[in-house]
Amino acid sequence: MAKKNNQKSVAKKSANKNKQSEYSADNITVLEGLDPVRKRPGMYIGSTGEQGLHHLIWEVVDNSFDEAMAGFADTVWINFNPDNSVSVRDNGRGIPVGIHSQAKVSALELAMTKLHAGGKFGGGGYKVSGGLHGVGVSVVNALSEWAIAEVHRDGNIYMQEYKIGVAQYKVKKVGAIGKVKNIPLKTKTELPDDSDWANQKTGTRVTFKPDGTIFDTTTFNWKTVITHLRQQAYLTKGIRIIIRDNRDTQAPKSYQFYFEGGVASYVRYLNRHKHAKQQEVFYIEKEVTPSAKDSEKEDGVKEFKNTTPVSVEVAFQYTDDVKENVFPFTNNIYNPEGGMHVAGFRTALTRTLNNYAREKGYIKEKDSNLSGEDVREGLTAVISVKVHEPQFEGQTKAKLGNPEVRPAVDQVVSEGLSYFLETRPKEAEHIIGQALLAQRARVAAKAARDTVLRKGAFEGLALPGKLADCSSKDATKSELYIVEGDSAGGSAKQGRDREFQAILPLRGKILNVERARLDKLLSNNEIKSLIIALGTNIGEQFDISGLRYHNIVIMTDADVDGAHIRTLLLTLFYRYFPDLIREGYLYVAQPPLYSIKKGKEIKYAYTDEEKDKILSDINKDKKQTSSSKKSKKVKTDESGDDLEGLQSNVDENIAGVSIQRYKGLGEMNPDQLWETTMDPARRLMKQVTIEDAAAADSIFDVLMGSDVAPRKKFIQTHAHQVENLDI
Repeated sequence: MAKKNNQKSVAKKSANKNKQSEYSADNITVLEGLDPVRKRPGMYIGSTGEQGLHHLIWEVVDNSFDEAMAGFADTVWINFNPDNSVSVRDNGRGIPVGIHSQAKVSALELAMTKLHAGGKFGGGGYKVSGGLHGVGVSVVNALSEWAIAEVHRDGNIYMQEYKIGVAQYKVKKVGAIGKVKNIPLKTKTELPDDSDWANQKTGTRVTFKPDGTIFDTTTFNWKTVITHLRQQAYLTKGIRIIIRDNRDTQAPKSYQFYFEGGVASYVRYLNRHKHAKQQEVFYIEKEVTPSAKDSEKEDGVKEFKNTTPVSVEVAFQYTDDVKENVFPFTNNIYNPEGGMHVAGFRTALTRTLNNYAREKGYIKEKDSNLSGEDVREGLTAVISVKVHEPQFEGQTKAKLGNPEVRPAVDQVVSEGLSYFLETRPKEAEHIIGQALLAQRARVAAKAARDTVLRKGAFEGLALPGKLADCSSKDATKSELYIVEGDSAGGSAKQGRDREFQAILPLRGKILNVERARLDKLLSNNEIKSLIIALGTNIGEQFDISGLRYHNIVIMTDADVDGAHIRTLLLTLFYRYFPDLIREGYLYVAQPPLYSIKKGKEIKYAYTDEEKDKILSDINKDKKQTSSSKKSKKVKTDESGDDLEGLQSNVDENIAGVSIQRYKGLGEMNPDQLWETTMDPARRLMKQVTIEDAAAADSIFDVLMGSDVAPRKKFIQTHAHQVENLDI
């Protein structure tokens, strides 16, 4: 839970007054211009959909967090305004407004209008920052209909307005802080009503309105914002985040986060729906400087280019889960593919636990050591490092490449964990006991896996008999449809394109793998058939290069059972084949809910709204061709559904129209299934992605875990959102 009481700030501003002069206009470094942003926004924010829209907020908020990590700010405010603009402010030093010696314009204008201009490229602006490329606020400005930057600094208020990234005038001094009442705006918008900002001594406030000509939607999702900022609050302990939603003036809402426990609090939050085997969370925070001696341990690296201190913060706790959940961050940026900090953590954890287990006699001299897999079973860990010059692999910052981070994390975790085990023998006993149990289960699972997935099982001879394979051997062009039941499987096999589409029907509901070890999983025939059909193997032997299909499509009925089977399959893929999701290979088919027939013409509707639109269009056409005729009662289909019972937004019944509500894929003939759901030219499919690994892990634990109470609460909370429940 976020703490909302008035706790004292951990950032002491008085201690930083003498440092403010170090952050001047010349700390802003220029790399290149801004023109390409509006032409190719996806290159800078990922997409122009909802994800890219929210990325605008993250970019501006990251600047405020950089001030907090540097020790100059302790509070960040995010306000959603009635006109759908967003204001982000902090109580940091304020962006410098002086004239930059190189660019000959105000440093504020430089930061707001020039790509790769910021205080993060050297010059002493920041020791560490989340923004590696420095494109943040300038990109936000370029993709906004309008924006306003306000700076409180040196006792005065400075501001500048922008339209689609273009400054409307030079940075101007509005007046003294606390003495300015009304500020005339050239953009003819309104500054947000934020009364406590008027008297704030230092800080920056950036207000922007996303450009509707760029984005598919300009409506921000409250839940998405809350989830992301909660994570950031855990990673920057002691900072207060206040979020206010004033879009509905009749019912404004607010949320506040403040965590003094850092990533230890984050681990407790991640494990809130799990049963902890280790009652006390292990936590260590330390800053270390990589040494030449440490570097010799790395593969052929004799010295590190970067020898500035690395801040390491690690927390972990064991639960009754059978999987490992590690969440690594660099400068508050999530690294889904791990990197050097994860490698250092794993090495230290395995070595330290083995040394302790042998020293205390848990592992006898003749016994083999615990493996890395053994000591990580049931582990929930958060690894957060702060690095001066992070080196990421790829634009998405998915993997940390700094070699000096590995020995730094290794050293900090080894020292901290050794002390933890010696001073808390009961906790140590639980941790070692869990690892020894995992070791025995691993040996049993390996024997089961070797029996089921013997060498040569993927050469084609051992493909499951129920699989109707495609003739193409090119994985990049091949598709696998995982279909619910033999009836739907029969229609899919007849309707498919045999050249590139394979069909694998499943009988009934597969095993819930959320709490199942690999040996139990491999005893399930349906899962076994799926693993062999995929060709990637599983567990330690997983190899994505063996994947036989680059489109894997889950196709289930549009009812409760179909949703349950889909959830079971998604759990299987998320827990045991996450790389298939990350690489974009997993999809969910979208079969139509209705067929609407008038004469010889058939139209398909995938939602109730789409059905109503089709009926409305038919009604309009009928009125145009025969305005004098009275409407007649609608014919019913074989299922007994009638128009009046099905449509919600169409007032008149239409003669000669037949509506069928599909309750299962098996109700469609092969031609219909091909036309609506399998034809690449016309089908609709949803790609499965993992935007927030922690949130995904939590929801699978709630929906599929062994604890009933959180699942019951989830159902009660979301029951009102269910429409047309088919039981």
